[in-house]
Amino acid sequence: MALVLYGIKNCDTVKKARAWLDAAGVTYDFHDYKAVGADAGKLTEWVAARGWEVLLNRAGTTFRGLADGDKAGIDAAKAIRLMLAQPSLIKRPVLEGEGVLLVGFKSEIYAAHFGG
Repeated sequence: MALVLYGIKNCDTVKKARAWLDAAGVTYDFHDYKAVGADAGKLTEWVAARGWEVLLNRAGTTFRGLADGDKAGIDAAKAIRLMLAQPSLIKRPVLEGEGVLLVGFKSEIYAAHFGG
């Protein structure tokens, strides 16, 4: 399975991850949520592997702008529905490949996986 970096092109954290991967010579495909959207199957897999609490970006302006009813009583199914409706709610970036599922970007974690 080829590496795929999921995110939003203009997100600063995604830009940092892409720059790190490029500098390290790591080949990957980029999936832009704004251009292509999010996939329910992928979100379900990621939630099963990492938990919705890790994937749902509750620190951003998109989450803060949700109605109180949308913020209340979140479980895995509701988190997936919210992230599908508004991909900006997905913590960025997500890097997926054979044996790799990283959520967010920290250079030291990328270095541990890719030897950089």
